[in-house]
Amino acid sequence: MLPALLDTLLPAARGPSGTRPWRGMRRHGRGWLLGAWLTLLAALPAAADLMLFPTRVVFDKNQRAAQVELINTGQETATYRIHLVNRRMSETGDFSPVDNPLPGEQFADAMLRYSPRQVTLAPGRGQTVRIMLRKPANLAAGEYRSHLQFDRVPDASGASSIQEQAAKPGPGEVGVQLKALVGVSIPVIVRQGETQATVALTGLEVLKPAAAAAPAMAAVLQRSGNRSVYGDLTATFTPQGGAPVEVGKAGGVAVYTPNPSRRIRMELKPPAGTVLAQGTLRMIYRERAEAGGHVLAETAIELP
Repeated sequence: MLPALLDTLLPAARGPSGTRPWRGMRRHGRGWLLGAWLTLLAALPAAADLMLFPTRVVFDKNQRAAQVELINTGQETATYRIHLVNRRMSETGDFSPVDNPLPGEQFADAMLRYSPRQVTLAPGRGQTVRIMLRKPANLAAGEYRSHLQFDRVPDASGASSIQEQAAKPGPGEVGVQLKALVGVSIPVIVRQGETQATVALTGLEVLKPAAAAAPAMAAVLQRSGNRSVYGDLTATFTPQGGAPVEVGKAGGVAVYTPNPSRRIRMELKPPAGTVLAQGTLRMIYRERAEAGGHVLAETAIELP
């Protein structure tokens, strides 16, 4: 189903050899296909004209090679420069560049090789980026992470993030067109030896909404162990004497090492007619579907 859907959505997208990069996925099974399709959808907002699959790479056990498929879903030919960067995750999930690692921070960039370093994609065209892992001898057990960054390169014709070629300015006027150069990155994770992690959800509360704002809930994901955790969050509300209904969700939520916690804020969107009162509000953190969908942590509060 996934290859057929992609052929319908992106009929022109082909790899450098003329093949469609997603063909042959069927052999991995229905569960994998569903997870791949959901992952592809999740990749779309990352960069308006660049679709990536997968949206994260994990080297585990004896794996030494991986690949990332790129597809230009835009209307213009685009060039992307590819490089590895090291980033630190904050308690709220924001990322910042790392110049000097802190205690416990372990990065993978020195172990990774990739090709090509730059790609130019016509509309609807695809490209495979291959990643190779070379572990040094006596590498300590644990998890190492860097990010593969795809930076949009300004158009060689002179287009840039600011272009003085707006739509036909009038006499005595200067037109300026803003054109963002969108970039995107994905984590590349290397696991060495025995790794494990546990996670708990704590501090669940309903936030008082501001005027005209949607209701929201907050919680803290607490991680321990020598590896990161990654999954999807779902919020449900069960009224007294009623059945549970989904009122919120957030996909692809991670807590990376060495962070012990991440603060979560989730907007709630209860179905029409549902009042968040006199019932149980529950938050569940699960593995992604392609990893098995097992519950990693959950918590609940009673609403008066």
